[in-house]
Parts: sequence; C-alpha cells; structure tokens
Amino acid sequence: MSGELVPDDGVSGPGARPDMRASDRERDQVVEILQVAAGDGRLTAAELDERLDASLSARTASDLAGLTADLPSEGMPPRARDLIRIDQRFGDVTRTGRWRVPRRMEIRLMFCDAKLDFTDALITHNTLHIDVDLRIGGNLTLLTRPGIVVDTDGLERSSGEIKVRPAAEADTPTALRVLLAGQSRGGDIVARPPRRKLSELLRRAPRQIGS
Repeated sequence: MSGELVPDDGVSGPGARPDMRASDRERDQVVEILQVAAGDGRLTAAELDERLDASLSARTASDLAGLTADLPSEGMPPRARDLIRIDQRFGDVTRTGRWRVPRRMEIRLMFCDAKLDFTDALITHNTLHIDVDLRIGGNLTLLTRPGIVVDTDGLERSSGEIKVRPAAEADTPTALRVLLAGQSRGGDIVARPPRRKLSELLRRAPRQIGS
C-alpha cells in the first residue's frame, strides 16, 4: 500500500478528484509520511528537504499524492493529537519508542514519576509546550537527543530541583524546542540525554598499548 492521502470528506483512491484543492490537514499528513520514511532510511536528507518544500507549496491533491506514491504508509504511529494530558497520582508514566510528539502537553504529577523519551519520537512540529504542575513526589524526566532544546524559563519553583543537560553535538540544528511552564511544588525536573550502554562506553574508551 502506498502512502495515499485521505481527503477531508473521507473519500480516497480513484474516486477522489486529483484537482481538488489540498487542505492543511492533508499537507500535515504528507509531512508525517515523509518524516517517517526518512527515519526508516527510505529518503535521504536532501530528498526529505525537497519533498517537504514541495508539500508546503502543493495546491492540489494530485500534487501531494506524487510526493508519497513510492512510500509505504503501513506501521505509521497514530496521528498526533494537539493536546495530551497526563494527570497521575501514584504509579509511573512513560512515553517511549516512536510516539508522536503533540503541540501541547499538560502534566500533573503527585507521588509518581513521568518520563518522556524523545530519542525515537516522531517530531512533526518544531515546538512543544508543556504545562506542568508537580507536587510532592512528582518528578518529570525528559530524555533528549541532539537537536532538542529544553527551555525552563517559564517555570516557577518553590521546591525541588531543575536540571537541564544538553545533548551532545551542539552544532546540530534545532528540531524541537520544548518550552516548560507552570510550577514545581516538590518535584524534580531533569532533561538529559539517555545514559550510554556499557558496550558503547567500552568502544569509546582509549586502548592501552601494552609494554
């Protein structure tokens, strides 16, 4: 199955008019298919940039269809919602793997830990707004990767710690800016790259030359 578009009226395939004007929803869908394909190694960085530019300027459904005709759509994560709410008391919450990053999140935690792992996440917007309310024992951890910037200037803290450690490769273009706002009244916020596995550390360690 190719990465076909689903028009707003729900009609797809041969019955859809190719000269129908494309909607913003359809353009967003094409952008998501292209980014997934690039993440799977089906498109080079140059091909991705070229097709993203074409998708943003596409006027008709046929213009968009040509950009994904040679790409599969199976296995795509569910379409991202504009807002995800996490309201948790006791028990831990994790978002990991190829989850879609929304535009906004509202996170309320008390006596529990929440972890947002962005290392394999599918990013389709350049900004994520997170409104947090951390109470006693409510801790938030963000696992980042190069190209993800975490901004905590909007946070108010009465207790608890805030630690942000940028990912390596500081010259990497910013792919996602995470803007944290709200308040921490007893919880910790940590943003850091994932810890390296022992095998990776051993490969990077300098070899000692025997005497």
